[in-house]
Amino acid sequence: MNGPVAITIGELSRRTGCKIETVRYYERVGLMPPAPRTAGRYRLYSEADVRRLAFVRRARELGFPLTDVRRLLTLAPGPSDGPCAEARELAAAHLAEVRGKIADLRAMERVLGYAVDRCAAGNSPNCPVIDALAGGTATDGRPPRSRRAGARRRRRG
Repeated sequence: MNGPVAITIGELSRRTGCKIETVRYYERVGLMPPAPRTAGRYRLYSEADVRRLAFVRRARELGFPLTDVRRLLTLAPGPSDGPCAEARELAAAHLAEVRGKIADLRAMERVLGYAVDRCAAGNSPNCPVIDALAGGTATDGRPPRSRRAGARRRRRG
């Protein structure tokens, strides 16, 4: 165990805001080191574990996938020559994904807003909301498209 302070999983959960089951899961997938156990089989954690779990939790809150969190953890304690460039690369790739999702959400908002506006009275024989869900048109008369789907095709091809 890293450090002299021994805290239980419940205390670790309280300090980091991470649920106990999530702590156990992070141990199983290797994001947290296996905790030493007491004779009664209780897990014990150190202050370093608190910092590590807080790091993992924050990275997950920012939407980093587990593979990226794992890589960022390997960069965190390392020397200062190089890890920042790799961390930046991971963050930049993630930022591009986030921006793609935001663009998709804006497109969804536009299509749904248009459908709802067209259906304001709710008296139309053809429901614009149902039409939009059935593959109708976007606000400019064209079928809605996903920017992210196009980006995925470009990366694969």
